[in-house]
Amino acid sequence: MYLAHFGLTHYPFERDLQPDELFASATLHEAHARLKHLVELRGIGLITGEVGSGKTTACRQFAASLHAGLYRLLYVTLSTGNVMDMYKSIAWELGLPVERNRSMAFRSLQNEITRLATEARQQPILVVDEAHHLRNEVLEDLRLLTNYAMDAQRRLCLLLVGLTELRRRLAMAVHESLEQRIVVSYHFAGFARDEVPAYLLHRLQLAGCTLPVFEPAAIEALSQASQGLPRKLNRTAHYALSAAALAKARQVSAEHVQTALDEFRP
Repeated sequence: MYLAHFGLTHYPFERDLQPDELFASATLHEAHARLKHLVELRGIGLITGEVGSGKTTACRQFAASLHAGLYRLLYVTLSTGNVMDMYKSIAWELGLPVERNRSMAFRSLQNEITRLATEARQQPILVVDEAHHLRNEVLEDLRLLTNYAMDAQRRLCLLLVGLTELRRRLAMAVHESLEQRIVVSYHFAGFARDEVPAYLLHRLQLAGCTLPVFEPAAIEALSQASQGLPRKLNRTAHYALSAAALAKARQVSAEHVQTALDEFRP
């Protein structure tokens, strides 16, 4: 659409980046430090943010930094399933057979977690994405799964990742036991205003662009329209580049950003 016009090797805002290509924002740096501390504590962590704020991207980058021989990452995305559905998802990640009843499934998971921690010398890390969809009883059983009452040694690190509403749910009395055990909590707020120009340049450079493409007024318009949220910023920038190419302009102006916004809701 606009690759040849701007001399790009690929669409700069349309593909997911590899962990080593990610823009080093202050939010990403802080999240990485919090997650590292969580793993050291072997406790329960909470990562929240609005849609497209970069939560999953940060978790993916952190996972890539872990030593495969020392850590066993279990990544589960569950929406509205029951407790047994959650147990099945974790069992599949662990390569375990699916048990028929809840108590046997729970015992099987705890036994395997114990084996990993004591015999294989691997620290299990369970990441549950889209956790704002989880039923109350599933959240409670996840807490119980981390509980080894007869052993002071923590064996399972649990990270809950979800939208802002998850933070509000955990503040309810029904989840008091879980909320009190959260040792690391972080909320994604998007890019700071002064990070947006550097982020746009970073994505363009990865696509082979060496010249300034976005005018200062366009950058300001993009920042305001996206509120610093990476996904909204990427989408708006993509359509603004298209609008500029159609107009045969060499730079993206605030008018091109407005044209993009008129075509869709970022």
